[in-house]
Amino acid sequence: MSYLRFVAIGDSCTEGIDDPYPDGRGYRGWADLVAAALAQHEPGLRYANLAVRGRRLDQIHAEQVPTARTLRPDLASVFGGGNDVLQGRWDPERMAASLDTSVRELSAVARTVLMFTLPDLRWHRFGVKRLRRRIAVLNAAVAQIADRHGAVLIDVRDDPATMDRRYYGADRLHLGERGHQRLAAHVLRRIEVPAGQQWLTPLPAPEPEPLRRKAATELRWLRGHALPAAYGTIRNRMIGRQPGDGFVPKLPELRPFGRQAQ
Repeated sequence: MSYLRFVAIGDSCTEGIDDPYPDGRGYRGWADLVAAALAQHEPGLRYANLAVRGRRLDQIHAEQVPTARTLRPDLASVFGGGNDVLQGRWDPERMAASLDTSVRELSAVARTVLMFTLPDLRWHRFGVKRLRRRIAVLNAAVAQIADRHGAVLIDVRDDPATMDRRYYGADRLHLGERGHQRLAAHVLRRIEVPAGQQWLTPLPAPEPEPLRRKAATELRWLRGHALPAAYGTIRNRMIGRQPGDGFVPKLPELRPFGRQAQ
């Protein structure tokens, strides 16, 4: 099946955070990788990426879905929910309702809609017990909504790579280069595009890390990522700021995707 108009909406994962282009000019990510693969098989492909980091599912629906609908995609992707589970206030019913409405409205114009589950981060050492419960609720809602609307579900819950830190970025929440490549490979396989399957090849077993080095690694992560992120979250709540405020979509209009993402 070929596609001519691919529109991706969502948050930082779809924007491509923690997977910078080699030339340093912006972020790549799984959606750019998929667009590049599609363009190799269909030179007429046009691609838009409306995702903005920090956006919750209700914001994605309000800010991105209307624009996505006007672009009349034949392939659309909706990837979100990570920022919802990180919120202090957790409203799973509202979250599911926003996602359901987004998928229903996109399904009215797009031949294929992609949806995604989140990894449960059970390998993570710090502060994820509550997040894992929330992610499980989110993933159940995603699966139900995908089934309800006939969306294509990219389900990573059983992928062993989600347990491997090497697929994540420095903050251990966002995917890194390998993680974005692997997610792109899952997407391409599900939409039957013969590309990117080398990214599903398992990595070699990691070498054992000495205890002292492991402790130093954990300390650097706490100082460099965990504590600054916690401070930023508290500060944003105090001043009423959203994490994605001031950022705009990197590809707000459909255009030929000539950039070699791979």
